[in-house]
Amino acid sequence: MRVRELTVDDLDAAWELGRLAFGSTQERAPSTTVEVPGMTRWGAFDDTGRLVGKAVDLHHDQWWSGRAVPAADIAGVAVAPEARGRGVARALLTALLAGARDRGAAVSALYPTIAAPYRACGWEAAGVLRTVNLATAALPRHRPASHLTVRAGTPADLAAVADLYERVARHRNGMLTRQGTLFDFFTADAKLPGDGLTLVEDDGDLVGYATWERGRGYGADSVLTVDEALATTADAARELVGVLGSWASVAPTLRLCPLDGDAVSTVLPLEAARDHERDLWMHRPVDVVRAVRARGWPAHARGVVDFHLTDPLAEWNTGTWRLTVADGDAELARIDAEADLRLDVRGFALLYAGAAGARAVAQAGLLHTAGVAPDALDLLGAGGPAQLLDYF
Repeated sequence: MRVRELTVDDLDAAWELGRLAFGSTQERAPSTTVEVPGMTRWGAFDDTGRLVGKAVDLHHDQWWSGRAVPAADIAGVAVAPEARGRGVARALLTALLAGARDRGAAVSALYPTIAAPYRACGWEAAGVLRTVNLATAALPRHRPASHLTVRAGTPADLAAVADLYERVARHRNGMLTRQGTLFDFFTADAKLPGDGLTLVEDDGDLVGYATWERGRGYGADSVLTVDEALATTADAARELVGVLGSWASVAPTLRLCPLDGDAVSTVLPLEAARDHERDLWMHRPVDVVRAVRARGWPAHARGVVDFHLTDPLAEWNTGTWRLTVADGDAELARIDAEADLRLDVRGFALLYAGAAGARAVAQAGLLHTAGVAPDALDLLGAGGPAQLLDYF
């Protein structure tokens, strides 16, 4: 088996492999026929030259406490049925990680159709992208605020929408920056990202927006799908929710992905929400030194801890390390010493993403403590849990 980057000549075979794996229609998106900047496609070939596996490295950046961290987010992993169980995916992901490190990536996320193969390669479940249904009539009634303006958005407003998204996302952990050549490629048509865009403004400044798809019909099964609803003030959030609630007579169900703890979520009656879909996402470091140095850290976090890390796929991460955190920055330095705390790369992923504390990681068998209290490693997760709002 040979693993290499795919060329344009390989894209027909890659499309067919993905179509079979994921049950896609025969209709191809234009991006599947050309090179796409900000995307590296990898393929595994058998000894006859047949493509038997593929994976895509998306050159994203993720926000981590105010700083953009280069990421290798992974999509489109597929293996031909006749080649499954023979190490194809592992070989692909090993090559992808090495290539991602060479181009400067620090962390990685993916949405698995099955978690076990990715766990075997060092990724671990770190969160869930949750899509919920709400009864539109259950949204709180709201009298329009006199100091706010509500209007329909146009493509000319998309730059302001992107700026508001950044204001919401940049001080969280894990969320995509939605910047870079990959996003430039997919937004080049400057079209609205759905059927409608609703804006809330305060004296001309954008303070809230919702993008939505109307769906079909106006009966009991009609659904208004809100692709995204974000606000930077409580008044704007109430205004947005009031507008969405006005659809109750023709769209009895509202479907959206809530962002934990944001202004809009604090207005929604989430106690009445019912899960429509749950998409597990997984995380791992590409390069632990970059992952620690590149992200933001809470100003109050301070401390030092030594640990040994094991990473079978990315040997550059394996070794004994000293983590030092102070004044909003952190460094990871190799040390020539023994460490009582011995951490698996999956445990590193859980801690870094704020998905679990050190004691829970130890209970999961991903941290061996030699009888030493592991709490000092909670320093690695300072800054709160990560969350994704984009599916890829």
